[in-house]
Amino acid sequence: MNENRKLATFRWVARAATVLCAVVVVVGAWVRLTDAGLGCPDWPGCYGHIHPAQLTDKVEQINAAFPDRPFDYQKALNEMVHRYIASTLGLLIIVMALLSVWNRRDPAQPRVLPWVLLAVVIMQGILGMWTVTLLLKPLVVTLHLLGGLTTLSLLWWLSLSPERREIKAAERRVRRFAVIAMAAVIVQVALGGWTSTNYAAAACTDFPRCQESWWPDMDFDDAFVLWRGLGIDYEGGVLDAPARVAIHYTHRLGAYVVTVLLVALALAAWYRARTPPLRLAAAGVLGALVLQLLIGMNLIWQGWPLWLGTAHNAGAAAVVLAMVALLRYLAPHSPSGPIRSKRQ
Repeated sequence: MNENRKLATFRWVARAATVLCAVVVVVGAWVRLTDAGLGCPDWPGCYGHIHPAQLTDKVEQINAAFPDRPFDYQKALNEMVHRYIASTLGLLIIVMALLSVWNRRDPAQPRVLPWVLLAVVIMQGILGMWTVTLLLKPLVVTLHLLGGLTTLSLLWWLSLSPERREIKAAERRVRRFAVIAMAAVIVQVALGGWTSTNYAAAACTDFPRCQESWWPDMDFDDAFVLWRGLGIDYEGGVLDAPARVAIHYTHRLGAYVVTVLLVALALAAWYRARTPPLRLAAAGVLGALVLQLLIGMNLIWQGWPLWLGTAHNAGAAAVVLAMVALLRYLAPHSPSGPIRSKRQ
């Protein structure tokens, strides 16, 4: 196998892992929204076993051992399916790291980023364990969500083949704008995670107003306390209504800011783009944004159906992927010759 074939194999594995990671993110949202995050109160197994089907004839013993966490087969299955898929993703990322060493002589082969990705996934595993052992602490669950989207972003970045060309001054200005917009997207995703993990998604039942008011009763002091100590069971949430409204409304205000930024960015990138991939990435940002806004509004209007809640998480992932693609095609590269690994 020549050097080009090795790099092609690496990119193919990265694309497969990207798809699988997107599935992990969506299934993780499904687990959270079905209140199955503590469906297995231990880690990495489930009540000491590798599959909930092994537990159906031991329900009485399990409930006696875990009186505060009775066995629920469906919740346990949801949680374990998520763990199975995430473990498979971890194996693919290990393969990518090994491939980067095997193909290390190719200057176009990313050599550092695959190992950074592996470190992120290991940290994800630790956060997954803490999600269970710390009883769905919002800070940990939100960091776990951000870690999942970071993993997805790195995989998508590695799977894309960068263009070998020089970036002009106009595109450099767009790139700086894109970095600012990406930072805003990250903050908005974190706010979305905080909204979900504090069970504040349904705190506002109308849109565009909230609680039939443009500025409802809100408790910001209690809404954004990151650490409340150990031993608290956060399933169902612990905040009063005004604090939940404050979280939800802050996330909604963040959506307005991100919308303005991404629309301006997509238009600037489209009109200043010099290549079809860059224009396609700009259109992707705008398309993902519109889709996510439609999902978010209908989520409120339709009374928070489970499938739309899950789709809202998938929409956030789509926005992140579109932004990563845009940044990838705006990244500076040599107009001729191989792409140096330090630029990967």
